Amino acid sequence: MGVSDSLSDLLGGTRGALDATVPPLAFAAGWLVSGHAIGWGAATALLAAAVVAAIRVSRGEKVAAVVGSLTAVAAGALVALYTGHAEDFFLIQLVSNAASALAWAVSILIRWPLLGVVVGVLLGQKTRWRRDPDLVRAYGRASWVWVLGQYTVRTAVFGLLWWSGNLVALTAARVVLSWPLVAVVLAASAVVLRKSLPADHPGLRQPRVPEPANS
Repeated sequence: MGVSDSLSDLLGGTRGALDATVPPLAFAAGWLVSGHAIGWGAATALLAAAVVAAIRVSRGEKVAAVVGSLTAVAAGALVALYTGHAEDFFLIQLVSNAASALAWAVSILIRWPLLGVVVGVLLGQKTRWRRDPDLVRAYGRASWVWVLGQYTVRTAVFGLLWWSGNLVALTAARVVLSWPLVAVVLAASAVVLRKSLPADHPGLRQPRVPEPANS
């Protein structure tokens, strides 16, 4: 299994991102069909999120992750209902992407790249990968792809469209910058990760941990 396949499998590929586009599309559809009624948009989004949640649970996904996604949709709907602005359904998405860009950038600078943290946990390595300088460097370089290619791009686009109050454009951007962007970022970060590792490195699943020095 190559690095690209490993990352796609470990991080869920584009399936989760595809599921995440359904509630925003439902919100926009409910809002448009009802003559711009935020309540109908919120109800439609929640119904769609519940259906997606049921499908994900039936596929064997963790209940905690499913509940988290459902809660995020509910929170977005509540914000829009509270402010009376339909575009505010995407406000939490905007803030979370800005926060993610900052968190990932800081993690790289302190040599705890979050891509390594996530993959290390999923592989059951905990922090063992951090004792491999080659992996730390490779994860750091690959993490910049996520900072610049995903979170920064989303923050800029969502921010501009949210400021303009264009819900339809926001919804379209949410789809385009979801699974298509995730697919590109996964592929690009896998290439960077592979090229950053020495040719003789055994791969993500086998960190090269230095043997302890004899006392």
